[in-house]
Order: sequence, then C-alpha cells, then structure tokens
Amino acid sequence: MACPFFMPMEKLVNGLWPHPSRLPLGCGWSGHCTAPGHDGEMPSEEELRDLCNLGYAEGCSRLPRDRSWDTVRFNARGVASEDKASVNRIHVRYVCERGHLPADYGLLEFDTSLARWTQQHPDSRVQRMAECFIESYLEKAGNCRVAQAAAS
Repeated sequence: MACPFFMPMEKLVNGLWPHPSRLPLGCGWSGHCTAPGHDGEMPSEEELRDLCNLGYAEGCSRLPRDRSWDTVRFNARGVASEDKASVNRIHVRYVCERGHLPADYGLLEFDTSLARWTQQHPDSRVQRMAECFIESYLEKAGNCRVAQAAAS
C-alpha cells in the first residue's frame, strides 16, 4: 500500500525501515506530494517512513478529506510465453482502497521482452507507483536491465 497522493521518484537506501523489501512498493521511496494545494511539496523523512510509503495516512496534514482512495496495493505475477520457456509478461494487479474496502481495481501489464508497459493506469500517480513496484519486483528476480527500463 502507498498513499494515493504520493509520487515516488527515487529509491531510499538509507535504512528508514527495518525490512524495506517488505514495503508496498518493494522498497522505500522518496518523492513528492500531489494532494490538492500541496502539489510538489517534499515530505519529511518521518512522513515518508510512516505515511507516504504505507498509505492510510490519516496523520498527514496534506491528506484531503474528500478523496476517492486511502491507499493503493499491488501484486505481480509472471506470465509465460507461448512456448512456456520464459516469462515475457508481468501482470500487475492493483487495488485502490477507501475505508479498507476496494474502491477501484484492475490489471496492468508489463512486457519484459520489449521492456515496456502494454497496459497502463490512467492516473499518473498509480502508474508511477506501478513502475516503482515492478522495478523492485524485477530486481528481486535478477532482471536489472528490464527493471531500469520499467522505471523510465
């Protein structure tokens, strides 16, 4: 889960979390806020650690009262090629939650052979979070070249 108003930009490798690989986007990220009236504001380290990267950020002063989502979750699954010799697509399922219930959900797709998204999310924040998520997912799988392409 991540705050739906968080726009992740760069990996945080300074150890803000005891188990960064367990974080919703696969590691910690720095970035900026996109909440109305606060677009571009940089959260503090504490806010990044406790709110932005985790969602359900009720303690955040920038979180608008009127919002569609509280958090965004991701999950990925590799899809084998027709010859079943390799994984050439990754399906990324997303769920946007409000009040701990699904409010929006769907499927995004990343083609590893082309190193590009074939199905994207229309909201640039959710798409960027998916890019961060897939980058971490691919790095864990040992495909760093494709992971770098996924993030750009």
